[in-house]
Amino acid sequence: MKLIFEYEESITGYLPDAGTDELSNGKEGDLLASLPAELIRQELPLPNVSELDVIRHYSNMSRKNFGIDNGFYPLGSCTMKYNPKINEDIARLEGFTQLHPLSHESCNQGSLQLMWELEQYFNKLTGMDAFSLQPAAGSQGELLGVMIAKAYYKQKREKRTKIIIPDSAHGTNPATASMCRFETITVKSDSRGNMHMNDFKQSLEDDIALVMLTNPNTLGLFEEKILEISDLAHRNGSLMYCDGANMNAMLGIARPGDQGFDLIHLNLHKTFSTPHGGGGPGAGALGVKNHLADYLPLPRVINKGKNFVLDYTKRKSVGMTRYCYGNFGMLVRAYAYLMSWGTDMRKISEHAILNANYLCSLLKDDFELFYDRRCAHEFVLSSRNLGQKSALNIAKRLMDYGFHPPTIYFPLIVPEALMIEPTETESKNTLDEFATALKSIAYEIKENPDLVNGAPYTRPVSRMDEVIAARKPNLRWHKFTRAEDEKEK
Repeated sequence: MKLIFEYEESITGYLPDAGTDELSNGKEGDLLASLPAELIRQELPLPNVSELDVIRHYSNMSRKNFGIDNGFYPLGSCTMKYNPKINEDIARLEGFTQLHPLSHESCNQGSLQLMWELEQYFNKLTGMDAFSLQPAAGSQGELLGVMIAKAYYKQKREKRTKIIIPDSAHGTNPATASMCRFETITVKSDSRGNMHMNDFKQSLEDDIALVMLTNPNTLGLFEEKILEISDLAHRNGSLMYCDGANMNAMLGIARPGDQGFDLIHLNLHKTFSTPHGGGGPGAGALGVKNHLADYLPLPRVINKGKNFVLDYTKRKSVGMTRYCYGNFGMLVRAYAYLMSWGTDMRKISEHAILNANYLCSLLKDDFELFYDRRCAHEFVLSSRNLGQKSALNIAKRLMDYGFHPPTIYFPLIVPEALMIEPTETESKNTLDEFATALKSIAYEIKENPDLVNGAPYTRPVSRMDEVIAARKPNLRWHKFTRAEDEKEK
């Protein structure tokens, strides 16, 4: 105990009242001398400022950030929609926030009922038979899905080592496949933005475990031959996996389960009201058909009629992916969102599709539309006719117009890609203003390219060296003038 006190004093400068003189006999100096210098705390140069100064400092810092509450977020593939404040209030109800996750089942019946009912709603929306709400993100939902596929074939004693993924896929798809030690077979897109059928048929061999598709895909296009793809995969004994990141385009319109998918993850922090950065962590619920339900993580919430219980009996389960029940606050937000829309859920997707096609029609004459067909919730333009690195320059210049840049250089199959998703919540006026800004920037590139190449000019930090910023990040904030900023670069 004496040694603990001596060590605590040497590190913190605090000496507990031990009621003895033994701790002040000079031995602590010997302990300090025996420690590496970098482990010994030094006096911190903390400023002595008033409460008012502190509040002003952090208020000014917050104004330098861009958020969904003060501007348009057209990030394609990320669904940066409005985050209803009522959902935040509901998620912060004391009955939810103060409930310990290890409480007895009799004490958390309301929370268990919420999770059970949420699973039932997801089943109806997707055409699946069972869901796990544990995964903490879409990527973890993917990981769980591939783990289940691997366990499924292991039990069947079938050696399947490959996963088919189109070249327009999200990067997490091949990453997840590699994590589970599957080989990725990439199939290119055809002239309409679908997976190329001839290449797909040639790739569909006996060792294919999964066909992993995003539908609508990352080009914002519905897979036109999805039923044929699913039929061929199932005849081959392969499973169909749907990356549900773009599910906000199909709510109440089409169900992945009816399209032949056996598994799907839903990004609750995308489709169901909470955008990235809009309320904490995410959630990536995974849905499966009946023949895969026993592989889902435990515990499962079961409705016993008068009460809800946690079931641990499914012996095929691949194990937990997240402690207890997942990110419960995200589940509450999703539940509140579903309750607020009720039977009008289809309107969400209809508005998302309408907004995307309207904005695309305004912009396709000023930029290049690689796949000129009706899009779903998002679309991808190319600015290659405006020169090399034009997508990056456009993104930087948009900041001066007060807009967050869209996703750029993705998907990789479109050169100088601008991936734009207006979502269902933006007004016509906002879309018109955004289109006008992009048209103006396209004109600036042609008439005064140096102006655009140096943007942004109105942000707290000017353009950075992209390579150095990635390889040698400086996480300290300095208040520079533009001239000092240029000198620092």
